[in-house]
Amino acid sequence: MKNVTLLPADRYIIVNKSILTDTDRNIIMSLYEPLIGSLGVSLYFTLWNDLSISNIMSRDLIHHHLMVTLKSDIGNIKLARESLEAFGLLKTYVKEGSINDYVYELYSPLTPSEFFNHPILNIVLYNNVGEKEYENLKNMYKVPKIDLKEYSDITKTMDEVYDTSRFTLSSDLVDKKNSPIITNPSRINFDEIIASIPKSIINEKAFNKKTRELINNLAFIYNIDTLKMTELIRGVLNEFGNIDKNGLRIMARKDYQFKNGALPTLVYRSQPEYLKNPLGDNSKRGRIIQVFENTSPYDFLRHKYHNVKPTSRDLKLLEHLIIDLEMPPAVVNVLIDYVLRKNNNKLTSGYVEVIAAQWKRANLKTAKEAMEFAEKEHQRSLKKTSSESTKKEVVKTPIWFNQKIEEDDLSKEEEAELKDLLKEFN
Repeated sequence: MKNVTLLPADRYIIVNKSILTDTDRNIIMSLYEPLIGSLGVSLYFTLWNDLSISNIMSRDLIHHHLMVTLKSDIGNIKLARESLEAFGLLKTYVKEGSINDYVYELYSPLTPSEFFNHPILNIVLYNNVGEKEYENLKNMYKVPKIDLKEYSDITKTMDEVYDTSRFTLSSDLVDKKNSPIITNPSRINFDEIIASIPKSIINEKAFNKKTRELINNLAFIYNIDTLKMTELIRGVLNEFGNIDKNGLRIMARKDYQFKNGALPTLVYRSQPEYLKNPLGDNSKRGRIIQVFENTSPYDFLRHKYHNVKPTSRDLKLLEHLIIDLEMPPAVVNVLIDYVLRKNNNKLTSGYVEVIAAQWKRANLKTAKEAMEFAEKEHQRSLKKTSSESTKKEVVKTPIWFNQKIEEDDLSKEEEAELKDLLKEFN
């Protein structure tokens, strides 16, 4: 992408590409400000305010006007502009000359429903404001459901009311639905991909909604452009002309590793600060929680394997937990520790996925929640087993299941496990 130096004397005009309302103003302030910052919001509202009375196009302006209005230097204004572009609120065009001319197309924000269902924006918002504020914002825009079972829909369509054959539509009108497009964070162009793959080798239904979402997410995570993604897709087409999704994941991961020598930071990321246990708990259990919180899933699994690198199969499983199920890193660590202990030190994919799906439904966000949930489910399972059979099986459990962990009556095996788990953090 071309990088053009922005100067105070450069001219610009603003073109409104949608219908901006007071509701949009509220959405920008409540949902977008945590993402784009206060200067980004101020720039958006300034551009909005500079539109003419018709609210469609501004007069000719220069960037010094923005510097004076926003009380900010040109460098910060450019960064704020780029944040608006990144989240689909602005498109920028430039004609270079002795003085550059810019056209800024202003877009309305996504609706709350679109925002909270967006595969990336809602996660970024959650990570920026934390669980409590995220839920408050979600509840703020929640539409109450009305039971319409006893009602009949008598709404008439347009052709039932009007003779639509007399109507003509103009594509030059401002369209409220001309909303920002952010579903393509890596700039993947599906038209280019489809055009470059012969129809004889690909099923026309291969690019369904879920597949497109997967491609976009992989492109975003592994920084893959359209050309490279086309090459990867060609390599994972099966005999029916469909895209092998697991194969595409593996190819994307391998391509990234080949270029960068390591996986992206997602598998190396530890628990975000706002989901950590409060500082000051120096009990043995509290220190175990700190291990789960301050270690990435990759490093935690490598530690459990006695410093041997996890296999590609294990990495794929970690990616599934972190990317697909969106499980926080500390919860993944608790899950790994729990499964390895119960499953004879084997990280079996099917076994992990069954437990992970249950934990996902329980919406576990912290190490403490995951530990308590695991203990509760284990006790429930023991009661069920004891009621169905008189035979008692000894089931190994993690050291943190021991409610007397703070006492000195641990077995030698438990002491060794605790020492091994905490040794890097003493």
